[in-house]
Amino acid sequence: MKRIVLATSNAGKLREVRALLSDLPCELVGLLDFHGVDLPEEGDDYVENAVAKAETAARATGLPALADDSGIEVAALSGRPGPHSARYGGGSLDSPARNARLLAELEGVPEARRAARFYCVAALARPGGRTRIATGECRGRILHAPQGAGGFGYDPIFQPEGHAVAMAELPEADKNRLSHRARAFHALRDAIAAVVA
Repeated sequence: MKRIVLATSNAGKLREVRALLSDLPCELVGLLDFHGVDLPEEGDDYVENAVAKAETAARATGLPALADDSGIEVAALSGRPGPHSARYGGGSLDSPARNARLLAELEGVPEARRAARFYCVAALARPGGRTRIATGECRGRILHAPQGAGGFGYDPIFQPEGHAVAMAELPEADKNRLSHRARAFHALRDAIAAVVA
């Protein structure tokens, strides 16, 4: 079975992408299975970030590599935190603290201005080959308090359009149908299938 590396050390993201690609004949491994792979610093652009991570992982491991750069964009914050979502408030904050910071920034903001979207760029790089990208989004709104224990990141404070609960309260199968990451990796699916065929 062909191995593909996912350029992340985030166990939640690895679990989610494994589920998304579970019917493909490949073994998806994360960076924790390798030593000394340092990903580049992330900048202000989703595409550049995703491509840089995928290409770095492909070069370092000699394997086809997947990566994504995702963020949450809040209308009332002029699209922030966007590509800086994972480092929002500083690198020392964990997910609950980042969620608390975002909610504090939105204190007093009415429902009509709490619109938000998750956005994702996924990249597939092959050692010495062309890099492919695809995008996905999931629109919704920011809740007033965290809800649910599933998912990771901003899932507890994001309510997807058409649902009455937070992303963190959805069954995993439902999240894997509608999430920004699911849509981006689905759009990249044919390219991934060709690599593992």
